[in-house]
Amino acid sequence: MARQKLDRREAEEALAGLEGWELAAEGDAIRRRFTFANFNEAFGFMSRVALAAEKLDHHPDWSNVYKTVDVTLSTHDAGGLTELDFKLARKMNAYAGG
Repeated sequence: MARQKLDRREAEEALAGLEGWELAAEGDAIRRRFTFANFNEAFGFMSRVALAAEKLDHHPDWSNVYKTVDVTLSTHDAGGLTELDFKLARKMNAYAGG
């Protein structure tokens, strides 16, 4: 299913209400680093996000080192950002407690 790509202005507006996230220089992705108290909390966060991502059929590009999780969101089949990226980012913020 094709998803509607947001233009840079729309992406910046959506990002304005999203704490901790930044727009990639190219404007085609958003990024955030989550830092937790320990590995167990980071892994628990990733597990919760994985279940939500499956339901949305939208999967993050991410990496985990001990207590940090670096995330990049972009809708590859749209060639940039869509509302789906911001929906998953809001869920991630909620799961991280802010």
